Amino acid sequence: MAPAKAHRTICAVVLLLFILAAAVSAMRKDVTQGFDEVAHASYVMHLQHTGEIWPAFEDLRMLDPPSFRFTGEANYLDHPSPYYVLLARLGPTLEGHPEAILVHRLFNVALAAIGLAALMAIGLLARLPRLAFYAYIVPLAAIPVLAPLAGAVNNDNAAFAGGAIATLAAFQLLVTGSRTALFAVLGGVIVASWAKFTGLLLVGGLVAGVLLWLLWHGRLQPRWIVPIAIAVLLAGAPYLALFAQYGSPTPRTPGMVAMVKTGAHSAGWDSAERLTPVSFAVHFISEFILQWMPALKPRSALNYAAMAIPITAVLCAFGGLVATIRRISHGTEGPLDVLIAAGALAFTATFVIHIIFSYQLHTEFGWLTTAYPRYYLPLAALVPLAELSLLNATRQPRARAMLVAFLVTGPLIFGLLGSPWG
Repeated sequence: MAPAKAHRTICAVVLLLFILAAAVSAMRKDVTQGFDEVAHASYVMHLQHTGEIWPAFEDLRMLDPPSFRFTGEANYLDHPSPYYVLLARLGPTLEGHPEAILVHRLFNVALAAIGLAALMAIGLLARLPRLAFYAYIVPLAAIPVLAPLAGAVNNDNAAFAGGAIATLAAFQLLVTGSRTALFAVLGGVIVASWAKFTGLLLVGGLVAGVLLWLLWHGRLQPRWIVPIAIAVLLAGAPYLALFAQYGSPTPRTPGMVAMVKTGAHSAGWDSAERLTPVSFAVHFISEFILQWMPALKPRSALNYAAMAIPITAVLCAFGGLVATIRRISHGTEGPLDVLIAAGALAFTATFVIHIIFSYQLHTEFGWLTTAYPRYYLPLAALVPLAELSLLNATRQPRARAMLVAFLVTGPLIFGLLGSPWG
């Protein structure tokens, strides 16, 4: 067992490197390149311009990147406003000031850093052996999209932070049963939910699974019911409001419909034969895998070959999930097993809903690009934790050594070989 002090030092170094990488990305990034940043910054700019806290989506307009002035183009976002209100109030005025976006980006760096720190804290609190600790930390820190996304204005950063806080607090709740941990769990759910609908589904699903396990084992205290009920109402309130206003928690805004129609027509998808549900699901999953390392340039054969690394990592995680299910069936599960099982259920349910939603866009408009792994960052710890579960179930020394070597070096190698810039 490596000293806890050494683990904390490693976490501090990793976090510092992450913040530096994200900050450099924030300073260098072209606002038009990736992560829908123009749309998110436009949302913030609209709130600053109007002083509103709950805008009508049909009133949102896109900004002009060179001048940061409003255009007549409709914004396609359909997210609730809390994240954007926070940036609008805390950050400098964007309208007419393109340089001001750096401050808003650095706020996002802080959000992502909080999230990464919370996830690394699970490894500290779980008192993992040295090699297992590395096998957990490295895949988290090496998530390809995490640092570039942190350096951009995007509500995925708030969802990631909320999900990470909820995951850490859920682990503590399972270990200690403390009321403080419960409040932190509920706070994380609210933050992730107010960021975006997938945050509600993923983090709410994870926490619901944990609470059900506590209820099953007689550890859910009656005095927790009221704060849980309040948190459920708060987390769902923005989507109840959207449903009342538009008839859906994720309404099709005029801007989104226009964007999808234009994009599908430009790509020739609108006139192409529609895929069957099975064919679309296969396409969706393949795109989901490819988007783990987003590319703005054509991929080489080496880039495609490197995709074997994340695919193998997912297979390892699936093996770990099977091991977790076996422990639960035998009543020998630990807190991490509960997190893995609850997270897997939340991920699966959200993924199925995501495919159904995307297929509806495909059948209506021919649209084919909605498979973005960054939407699932609120459950970023799921795969590394499931891989630890497999490591824990692997008894043969040589197999353990090979698995640890892959889990530690695989993400680093993929970072070098998986990108068209590598």
